[in-house]
Amino acid sequence: MIKFRLAHLGLALAALGFTAAVPVVGLAPAYAAETLRPEIGKPLQEAQQLMKSGKNKEALAKLRQLDSVSGKSANETYLIERTRAGAASQAGDYETAAKAFEYLIGSGKLSAAEKSQFSEGLIGIYMRAGDLSKANAAIERQLKERDDPKLRAYLMQNYYKQGNVAALENELRNAEKRGQLSEDQLGMLANVQLKKNDKAGYVNTIEKLAANYPKAQYWTDLLNRVQGKPGFSSRLAVDVWRLKLANNLMKKPSEYMEMAQLVLQAKAPAEAIKVIDKGYKAGALGTGPDAARHQRLKDLAEKTLAEQNKNLAADEAQMTKDKDNDGLFALGYSLVQSGQSDKGLKMMDAAIKAGGLKYPEDAKLHLGEAYAVAGKKQQAISTLKSVGGKEGTADLARYFIMAINKPAA
Repeated sequence: MIKFRLAHLGLALAALGFTAAVPVVGLAPAYAAETLRPEIGKPLQEAQQLMKSGKNKEALAKLRQLDSVSGKSANETYLIERTRAGAASQAGDYETAAKAFEYLIGSGKLSAAEKSQFSEGLIGIYMRAGDLSKANAAIERQLKERDDPKLRAYLMQNYYKQGNVAALENELRNAEKRGQLSEDQLGMLANVQLKKNDKAGYVNTIEKLAANYPKAQYWTDLLNRVQGKPGFSSRLAVDVWRLKLANNLMKKPSEYMEMAQLVLQAKAPAEAIKVIDKGYKAGALGTGPDAARHQRLKDLAEKTLAEQNKNLAADEAQMTKDKDNDGLFALGYSLVQSGQSDKGLKMMDAAIKAGGLKYPEDAKLHLGEAYAVAGKKQQAISTLKSVGGKEGTADLARYFIMAINKPAA
């Protein structure tokens, strides 16, 4: 009789899709030495020695000699298959490894913890072999016993690779309800929606990506998409630029110039100066063949601000007399941008309460923006949450809240 000690086996499975990776699964804890018949024990020992030397294919050949041995006990078969599982998986013989794993899982000799480990290892083997249907079936069996977000992530990746849009979307929706969608999974959902030409769903998903994983790519896509939505008003272009500036998305000289001009048209010269100064600091303005043009715009903004400050009292009095609440509101916003926050916010609030504004939802949006400029975060968020409208104001209000809470890095 031969004393046989089961070696420790390891199965390291490759990284799969996006950022997820199948873990390393320990396949054999310490086992007491088993007393085996020579015709079983000797080939098993030789197979293990071959495995230690990295000769896993030769180990498999040695183990195949045992297939013809008759009268094997259940324990002998178990030890053979457990050794075969390690050799086959390390040799890349996934078909043989899968059969060995399937036997071991159904043998009744594994503890609950080991069964779970081997089941996960079997999933990894199927995935390495590219048999995603079998992998999915194995994952679903595991999920019936315990809900594991990691396994659900593998299932979603497999559905994505298979192009099984319906199953993938169902899993993603369920994960979303549980609050378990990762950045990669939101990305998968966005890709599915693009393939289905679900524009509204795609924008909604990109919005979630920008809110939870604020990156320039998501913000850029989101702001480009929102301007293409039916009914989006061109008068809100200046607010899109404000979001781009808040999220550090502006890079080109033309972008700084266009925003500064729009802000000047909105009668906020102090804000225009901030935009231009930021462009100079970033090195986008003040250089190249258009440097003189950049300087002229800066001079115009400074001149306009000086004139506004000079005529402030007279303009405010005239607007009040004329009940020009739109004019008073715009002046209040400009004051906030120039550092006179308390006076400006009070003027804006009074104009909204007086009523008669041409675009009341725009006004609430801009009041929320002004609160943010003044450093009054809670008032800003509260005001922005009240913004409605169907021309893009409600969307932009949500985006400003996102930028206030978590701007793009």
